[in-house]
Amino acid sequence: MKTYMANNQTVERKWFVVDAKGQRLGRLSTEVAALLRGKHKPTFTPHVDGGDYVIIINAKDIELTGKKWQQKKYYTHSQYPGALKETSAAVMNEKHPCRMVELAVKGMLPKNKLGRQIGKKLFVYETSEHPHQAQGPEVFELKG
Repeated sequence: MKTYMANNQTVERKWFVVDAKGQRLGRLSTEVAALLRGKHKPTFTPHVDGGDYVIIINAKDIELTGKKWQQKKYYTHSQYPGALKETSAAVMNEKHPCRMVELAVKGMLPKNKLGRQIGKKLFVYETSEHPHQAQGPEVFELKG
């Protein structure tokens, strides 16, 4: 018997909606990253984009534990000398809550062409409204 290898023609993709309200950022990110890669499917193939599309709603209601709202920092640099900018998680959640969730999930994907391709299947929204009703997304319940 030959080993099954999925390819782009044989992969079936679904759409999932994940509600981030009251969820911990890291726990949510690990499960969403696994959905995006397709690790929940028996046909998982590491070198093929076999994952599903994921819509995350209510990103502004994400939770962090301990003192992470003040101590967790996000850094950006424009490649000019002295241009390092630092933003705390509280400020990031206030200004760009979607970006905070996107960075957490994309940080758990492979750092190559495949990872960038997989990252394009993630859609994050601040509120419970999203424009993907036509795709018929299923609600995905997180563990724990």
